[in-house]
Amino acid sequence: MKKENPRPVRRIATVRRAYIEKRIYFVRSQRVIIDTDLATLYRVPTKVFNQAVRRNMLRFPADFMFQLTSDETDNLRSQIVTSSWGGRRYLPFVFTEQGVAMLSSVLNSDRAIQVNIAIMRAFVKLRELLATHQDLAFRLEELEKKFHKHEGRSGKSSMLFARCSTRRRRAIGFRVQPPPAKVREV
Repeated sequence: MKKENPRPVRRIATVRRAYIEKRIYFVRSQRVIIDTDLATLYRVPTKVFNQAVRRNMLRFPADFMFQLTSDETDNLRSQIVTSSWGGRRYLPFVFTEQGVAMLSSVLNSDRAIQVNIAIMRAFVKLRELLATHQDLAFRLEELEKKFHKHEGRSGKSSMLFARCSTRRRRAIGFRVQPPPAKVREV
């Protein structure tokens, strides 16, 4: 006899990491996601999303979530390119990586679980990219130091570069004389 699964498995559309990465902004030296973008990802109205967050404010200290100032909102609006009419009555909330992780305890649905996993992966990927860039910047700085050290030993290289750059080169190609300007008589 077959046992029936009491809870049917629903197919949940996955969220693309690239979509999420476009919605991560840098505000107050932190990587954050705006409440409207999170509400869109969770497929709930922003008002409902913010109500759930306000009911659980103790779960969101200042380093997990904060409200933007009007200047920050204007700056962010110019980055996002939204219309100037309509819009919000209140300043938006933004959530850091830890705040997004805490949202999983506030929003309890299959979609919320999948979205949280995708967002956490996007934050990790972004952190890895930043670490790679910092490593490359460090390596470039080391190469510059090494180059300047070698240049100090041999002043000939700088003289060669200076002589090559000041030497006039002959133009390649044909020389075309512009036609003489016609003078109109009045």
